Amino acid sequence: GRMKRLRRHGHESQRDRLKQELFQFNKTVEHGFPHQPSALGYSPSLQLLAIGTRSGAIKLYGAPGVEFMGLHDENAAVTQVHFLPRQVELVTLLDDNSLHMWTLRAHKGLSELLEIGRFTLTGPPGAPPSVTRVTAVLAHSSGELLLLGTEGGHVFIVEVPGFRELEERNISLDQISSSVPNDYIGRRNLEHVEALQENPVNPNQVVIGYGRGLMVIWDLKKRCAVQHIPATQQLESVWWTEDGSYILSSHSDGSYCRWMVGEEDMNEEEEKSDIPYGHFPCKAISKIVQLSTKEGPPFLVFSGGMPRASYGDRHCITVIHGKTHVALDFTSRIIDFFVIREDPSALVVLVEEELVAIDLQTEGWPVIQAPYLVPLHSSAITCSHHISVIPLKLWERIIAAGHLQNTHYSKKPWPITGGQNLAPDPPQRDLLLTGHEDGTVHFWDASGVCLYPLYKLSTAGVFHTDADPNDNMNQGTEGEWPPFRKVGCFDPYSDDPRLGIQKIHLCKYSGYLTVAGTAGQILVLELNDEAAEQTVEAKVVDLLQGQEGFRWKGHTQLDVREEPVLFPPGFQPFALVQCQPPAVVTALTLHSEWKLVAFGTSHGFGVYDYQQKNSVLIKCTLNPSDQLAMEGPLSRVKSIKKSLRQSFRRIRRSRVSLRNRVMHAPSLYCLKCSILSNLHCCLAPVQRKIEARSSDDSFTGLVRMLYFADTFLSDSSHHTPSLWAGTNGGCVFAYMLRFPPVEHRADEPVTAHPAKEIQLMHRAPVVGIVVLDGRGTPLPEPLEVAHDLARSPDMQGSHHLLVISEEQFKVFTLPKVSAKMKLKLTAVDGSRVRRVGVAWFGSSRSEDYGENGLLVLTNQGDVHVVSLPAVKMQVHYPCIRREDVSGIASCVFTKHGQGFYLISPSEFERFSLSTRHLVEPRCLVEPPPQSGTSTQHRPRPAYRYAHSEMLFYYGSYYILTVFMRLSSLPRNASQDGGHDAGKVFFRGL
Repeated sequence: GRMKRLRRHGHESQRDRLKQELFQFNKTVEHGFPHQPSALGYSPSLQLLAIGTRSGAIKLYGAPGVEFMGLHDENAAVTQVHFLPRQVELVTLLDDNSLHMWTLRAHKGLSELLEIGRFTLTGPPGAPPSVTRVTAVLAHSSGELLLLGTEGGHVFIVEVPGFRELEERNISLDQISSSVPNDYIGRRNLEHVEALQENPVNPNQVVIGYGRGLMVIWDLKKRCAVQHIPATQQLESVWWTEDGSYILSSHSDGSYCRWMVGEEDMNEEEEKSDIPYGHFPCKAISKIVQLSTKEGPPFLVFSGGMPRASYGDRHCITVIHGKTHVALDFTSRIIDFFVIREDPSALVVLVEEELVAIDLQTEGWPVIQAPYLVPLHSSAITCSHHISVIPLKLWERIIAAGHLQNTHYSKKPWPITGGQNLAPDPPQRDLLLTGHEDGTVHFWDASGVCLYPLYKLSTAGVFHTDADPNDNMNQGTEGEWPPFRKVGCFDPYSDDPRLGIQKIHLCKYSGYLTVAGTAGQILVLELNDEAAEQTVEAKVVDLLQGQEGFRWKGHTQLDVREEPVLFPPGFQPFALVQCQPPAVVTALTLHSEWKLVAFGTSHGFGVYDYQQKNSVLIKCTLNPSDQLAMEGPLSRVKSIKKSLRQSFRRIRRSRVSLRNRVMHAPSLYCLKCSILSNLHCCLAPVQRKIEARSSDDSFTGLVRMLYFADTFLSDSSHHTPSLWAGTNGGCVFAYMLRFPPVEHRADEPVTAHPAKEIQLMHRAPVVGIVVLDGRGTPLPEPLEVAHDLARSPDMQGSHHLLVISEEQFKVFTLPKVSAKMKLKLTAVDGSRVRRVGVAWFGSSRSEDYGENGLLVLTNQGDVHVVSLPAVKMQVHYPCIRREDVSGIASCVFTKHGQGFYLISPSEFERFSLSTRHLVEPRCLVEPPPQSGTSTQHRPRPAYRYAHSEMLFYYGSYYILTVFMRLSSLPRNASQDGGHDAGKVFFRGL
């Protein structure tokens, strides 16, 4: 017995070591556009972009692959982001009035974003909160000071990075008021500090702009006002020109003014304002920037200022350069913008739903294509599909088709190039396909840290929609004023919700693609390098099979264009299947070797031969008592009564069952004993009983899973092509497929014959089906063996069928379909399976070793790995919050142990369970070179060096003294003696 225990212990420890080599959970990177951005910052010296969000996140971006993310502990929105000039630090201001210092610190050759300090202004005792409520922040060019303008009109000066307030240098409202002419102060309250700007040619001078319009140029060295600019309109922003000679101010009435610096105090009569968009009331110009050019007139850029009545709902940034005047019209609210002076000169705009860069050097000012921060949700994401290890030929053809779609972009490179991307080149080419509400499918390069757009497929051209395909939304009307130009790709409006893509399947070996939509449409497409004009004929499939008494209450099908349609190079449709009723397609799979597509809805499933363009199989799975299946997702009629009726029916059944047990029990003691004995016989000690689902529950006929397999169905000596279908009611259908000889494949029909039917005991929905060959390995994908990328399946040993329901994993032998083993999930911890996928986990220590596993996501948000073929739980990790239902529903697994899920409508979180396949940012940002100093140390004032040295010497002296005293104490010294020595130590500190 002892030897057995030792062997078992040795086996378990070996297995644990193997798990460490195979499995490791990491959340690696976030793809897409930050949800609800609220602040923007840019460092010209680091060439880094920073975005803050309403949830308290701070994200930094540089060259493609250079990304950092931080999260404030406070659940507060980031309102401002400011980089310290020529430093690797930045400051964030939250809406709870706290300031936070962040730094990019190098560790083991890589940079990481760390928070190193936080600070909140404190006013004098009894002062109202407005005195210290920060409204404007200026990071001084010295890199040592922060100027904080407040709601009370004061300007506090703080030393950074230590956040030490320099009280003697603060600029109080009383100091400003005493220097302003009495006639101005007498008529107006200055209000809050709206803007702070530094003189570009004299760092000792700053302009303080107050809400009521007054601007004061303050000398930090002399600590006095140099000039007063008494604007009369409410102030929105201030800009100091590069030569220091002018100040531009923008105002709430849609005007801007130009003020000369250096003259004596101006009078209000000298104010000359310009209202770019006319004589009717206009909206405020919230920000204004003027940049000089080497040759020619300067660029004037401002946001807002539109005529309030006619275009008050537009989100515009105006660019004026000489006689060229354009109003860039965005589809979401403008957060902030900045202009990059370096080559290429560009305007970078952050709006609520995307980031747009405009090339200001090229004629026409085209958009520069972004390598990251692309709005995944340009139309709402409805489904996702991941394909690993794309062949080079297919990859190049997709990229070539995408290039033809991007001719309107600028040829200039992305202007933000900070940091170094040190991540190794991706070992393989991966694609992520996202289906969208407007009927488009976006192809993304998911090989590395940047989720880069490659190609966009639109299916709307096959159908008649309300939109005119000849409409060009990017060009304004000739002579229109304001001169609008549509910018950006975010378009939240769908022409027809029936176009929405629900399922995608791509065969990477043949280039065939099938997509299915909301109105029961299934398109089969092939990749073509040339444009083609063709007609797509619809094959109508009646899934009800003539059943009477059912009336579809949902949406109608889409109308197919009868005339030929010109399709651009890329994926072009050549076959269309239309399900009747036109319900949402819930399952889809493609077998490109057999030229078959299988599809399913809430009413049944079918098989379509896209080579002969004929139906092979139609099976109705609709339960006669299920009326909810006849109501589409877009129907406004919701059968609440039926759901309530079913709930009460379950309660009544459980009560009746308990009452029957009580009636037949001779006594309470016998009842207790009988219940305990029944539970002891039926349930394992750690499991709880699950009530079987009723067969009249809603959507029991909904098809959840379709799977093609070449396996043994009739006998153990002849394998045959087959289709397996799993439903929401726990039923599995198996059909044998018979193919004509190869030479007659185009002429003779493919036939399907029912072979098996399995009904799971608890009628739990079937979410996965896998056939394991004689070696216990999942069957390879179609054409995978033909391309020498997988071993031929073992057809000598017996095959097994693995059926994954929401509640358990069950293995059946083939062809007898007898239960062999099972792994319960719901009975143990109450969770239910939501997503499954087969993955290969390679060892981190041995290139030649790896194991197949089953990736499982539950409704609790946990990710499990189940071994194959033993079907044993290996590891599990918490991944998604259980409350995040949409995130769990959006999860998609890869073939190499990674996954993606939506953490917001615009962002994917990427995670990995594999030790070998890990995609994460690895980058380095070095401090910019300082003039006359080392790049490793920034200059400090002399008094700070003296203070540091004093602390060092005195601190060292006291530490040595303490240790000498402690070492001189006897071993049994009293506690008080040790306490006294500790006092000396802390006093020294």
